[in-house]
Amino acid sequence: MNKLKERWGIKHNYQLVVIFIVFAVTGSTSAYLSKPVLKWLGVAKDTSLAWDWQYTILYIVLIFPIYQVLLLFFGFISGQFAFFFPFVKRMVKLVGFGFLFKAESKK
Repeated sequence: MNKLKERWGIKHNYQLVVIFIVFAVTGSTSAYLSKPVLKWLGVAKDTSLAWDWQYTILYIVLIFPIYQVLLLFFGFISGQFAFFFPFVKRMVKLVGFGFLFKAESKK
């Protein structure tokens, strides 16, 4: 626990608990919200193996932006936005969308 607190720059145990709760709630909520969005888009899980694979890819592609937005939202509500914003920024850059933050990094 202390290594994680040190790595993330967290001073108190309650912050660590809140961060873990935010990660759990965000993951569950994004998975829950992705299914109705896919249904709204007209994409339904089929029995054929090829479509099942495509459905899974679409599901993962859709869940990523939903997860990022919800992570910032729940991070803000929990009072840990200062922790989650750089975390989201790093994740978005790792996936290849770093251009979204280029204007900010030139300052």
